[in-house]
Amino acid sequence: MRLDKYLKISRLIKRREAAKEFIEKGYVRLNGKIAKPSNEVKINDMIEITSPLGKSIQAKILEIRMVSTIENASEMYEVIN
Repeated sequence: MRLDKYLKISRLIKRREAAKEFIEKGYVRLNGKIAKPSNEVKINDMIEITSPLGKSIQAKILEIRMVSTIENASEMYEVIN
C-alpha cells in the first residue's frame, strides 16, 4: 500500500492530501529515509512524522488494511517514542 494512503487509513494523518503534502515537504521518514508518497509500506516498517512545529511521532506498522474505522485504526500501528 502507498505511504500516503496508509497514513490516511490508519488516521495518523486525517486526510490523504495532507499526508501527501507532509511527505513532499520532508516531514515523514520511512525506515529512517525521507519518504515519497508512492513508497510502499510493509508490516514492521517504521514511520516517523515530524510536524512543522517540531513535535515528532514514531510508529511501527503492525497491520495493513484497505479499510478501517475510527475505532480500530489505531490497531494498525504501535506508537514508539
